This record gives sequence, structure tokens and C-alpha cells, in this order.
Amino acid sequence: MGPPAFLQALGHPVRWRLLAELARSDRQVHELTALLGDQQSLVSYHLGLLRKAELVRARRSAADGRDVYYRLDLTRCGQLLAAAGGALHPGLRYAPPQIPSPRPARVLFLCTGNSSRSQMAEALLRVRSGGTVAAFSAGSRPRPIHPDAVAAMAERGIDLSIARPKHLDELAGQRFDHVITLCDRVREVCPEFPGEPAAVHWSVPDPAADPEGRPAFDRVADELAERIGFLLFALEAS
Repeated sequence: MGPPAFLQALGHPVRWRLLAELARSDRQVHELTALLGDQQSLVSYHLGLLRKAELVRARRSAADGRDVYYRLDLTRCGQLLAAAGGALHPGLRYAPPQIPSPRPARVLFLCTGNSSRSQMAEALLRVRSGGTVAAFSAGSRPRPIHPDAVAAMAERGIDLSIARPKHLDELAGQRFDHVITLCDRVREVCPEFPGEPAAVHWSVPDPAADPEGRPAFDRVADELAERIGFLLFALEAS
């Protein structure tokens, strides 16, 4: 019996470097090409193999439909690692660690309207970190909090009813450890913040633009909860 297919996918140096970059932030091909210093055709080829292995996902940019954002599926990576260890020997069966208690940090989430995605992320991080992390959110064009965002969070035991939309100018000049853009459009207009915080992009679709309505908000809430779970480990290690 040969090694699991996903280990073969990880084994090439270019693919490993791609995964390392995508573990930090969602990226476009031209950004990955610049970071790796390789030809775009080579990067695209290896991205295709990672997508075939279902380790990397792709989504069209909401800012420019010609662009594509690539995202590492960290949950699937964990599942495959667990299966690979157990297949080799029962003593190597991997058990996911408990959610850590991260070090104190300041994290800012940005999207266009500050009406759903960034508000949900702010609330989830504050609750999941037990208040250790100071979470904030803002938007480039604030709109009232979407009622479906309030409902989706209420179903998860989090109250968004008193949340207030804020313009990112309100937070200009403040220092953050991480600035996370959730909207492809706001990423293009995100201002610089003092202290050179870690800039991360999560290309999350706008649930308010989805014709399905409330189910789209639940999907976004689940995706944000998954991403924030991994963010807590990064905050603990940083």
C-alpha cells in the first residue's frame, strides 16, 4: 500500500510553500507568484494539483470577477493528517488539540458595510477567546446591522442586537496586532494602521447578496467560526 495521496500532494517543495502562504491568508495567483518568486504557470499548475487533492478552494473575487482567491482548507488538512497517522500506527492517531487561551491581542475585522460579516467575526472572536482578545470591526460604507446576522448569531448564543456599525475612520490611528479583511472590495481600500499589524485576508462571500437569504448567513457564521478557531491558535503562538 502506498502513502496517502494527500501526502504526495504535500511532498513537492512548491506545493508546501503554497500551503504555508495560504495558511496565513487567502491569496490571488499573482500574489503567490510574487511571494514564491516562481513563474505564474508553475504556481497555477501546483495550485491545480492542490485543488484536485481538495486541500485548496477557489472563489471568484467580489471586487473583480476576473480575479480568484485561493484558500487553504485547514479543517480538511487536519482530518487527513489524523487519518494518515492512524493508518501508519494506532499510536500516531492525531487528536485535535483543545481550543487554546490566546495571549492578549487586538484584532480588527473589516468589510464594506460592517452589517454582517465583520460584526459576526468580532462577536465570535470575543466570545471564543473568553474576552482575552480585544475584537473590533468596521466598514468602508457602514450600513445598519442585518437582521439575519442578528438571528444567525442569536442561534449560536451571541447577542448582536446592540451592535453598532462603524466607519473604519473611527479606528484610524489605533494600533492592532492583526487586521483581517473579510470583503474583497474593502481589501482594496484598507488604510494602513500604525505598528505594521499582520494583514490577513479572508475572502468571505457577502450573505446579504445571496438570494437564499438566511441560510447564507448561517453558512458565513459557520465559516467564520471555523476560521476563528484556527486564528486562536495563531494568536497563541504569535
